[in-house]
Amino acid sequence: MTPLETLQALDIRATGEARPLSGGDIGRVWHVPTEHGELLVKHADSDALSAEAEGLEALRDAASGLLVPEVVGLLEGALVMTFLPPTRPSKADQQRLGEGLRKLHDHTVDEHGWHRDNFAGTTPQINTPNNDGRVFQREQRIMALARRCRDQGRLDAALYERLERIAHALESWLPNAPASLLHGDLWSGNVHFSDKGPALIDPAVYRHYRDVDIAMLELFGTPDAAFFEAYWNAGAPDDWPRRRALFQLYPLLNHLHLFGGAYLSGVRAAAERLPER
Repeated sequence: MTPLETLQALDIRATGEARPLSGGDIGRVWHVPTEHGELLVKHADSDALSAEAEGLEALRDAASGLLVPEVVGLLEGALVMTFLPPTRPSKADQQRLGEGLRKLHDHTVDEHGWHRDNFAGTTPQINTPNNDGRVFQREQRIMALARRCRDQGRLDAALYERLERIAHALESWLPNAPASLLHGDLWSGNVHFSDKGPALIDPAVYRHYRDVDIAMLELFGTPDAAFFEAYWNAGAPDDWPRRRALFQLYPLLNHLHLFGGAYLSGVRAAAERLPER
């Protein structure tokens, strides 16, 4: 099905050509002007698109002040949403991003996880709920992906055993805490600065420690100082370097699983910053 055929199936008339956009790692994406405004059409695996659509709605419902594309239609293998024209961010945009994420993370419950599994890239993301965040982090994040990487031959026995000790030592230093609503895959490419303000795209939502989104933002880039001033309005946690290392383990393991040995040194470096007992 072409993007125009997708729109026709939703009784939406295009008023111009479909223009392919770059950056879609798990599917193909087009920008299409239509009678209902500018839309984005995404073609990918149906289960992944269903999870993405639900995540977008959850983020919109949280009313954080951040923009989130509106889901216009969901079909087999296709997701249609509003298009937000990109722009270069200002200091005010960085501040709005920090304030918005803080408000998003203020939406908390006791239970870590989500009512359904979804995807971290193309990797199935297991979200089985648990009231203890340490148990959730150990079973559904660190060890779930450490086993995948070990079984692929991308994680040697010594490092796997070290990760296992780290995972079982979490209760010795990491307090349990309420679970925040997270974007879940918040690298810099999923922060979209539009001409209407900062937006969140391509989520993999679940509920867990609020640190997860911030650690991910710092993994492949350094957010502007104005962002941190707005987000850490009461100051970062005293043990932030250690917490950051912990919550970067999962995306590093996922990149090792998906892309191979270039990420092994990152996994090893993060592990070296974490206690094993």
